[in-house]
Amino acid sequence: VQLVESGGGSVQAGGSLRLSCAASGYTYSRYCMGWFRQTPGKEREGVAVIDSDGITNYADSVKGRFTISKDNANNTLYLQMNRLKPEDTAMYYCAAASNKAFRKYGGTWFLSLEADDFGYWGQGTQVTVSS
Repeated sequence: VQLVESGGGSVQAGGSLRLSCAASGYTYSRYCMGWFRQTPGKEREGVAVIDSDGITNYADSVKGRFTISKDNANNTLYLQMNRLKPEDTAMYYCAAASNKAFRKYGGTWFLSLEADDFGYWGQGTQVTVSS
């Protein structure tokens, strides 16, 4: 499994970026895919995930601003990020999991946003948002 991210960069607050993740080496359409982010000294945080049926889950901090999508024909995962904030600054990672995992958030089961449930990772792409 190989995952290669692109699309990171520097943008002012309120701007937009679209991250891409090119996947290869496995049956892409059957996997659960996700975007995570990490800043120095902090744990990797789940941002958005999407399963093989197109069901999604988002971190509360990005709901309404970020959209995860995938193109099965081209084995590519996307993260459209709008209305970016300085606190969105981080290294963003693409991840894949061969099995779906569910966790309870607020008492309801959702697709997992936990890094431990994803076994394959890209190298990351830096996103910097200035105020």
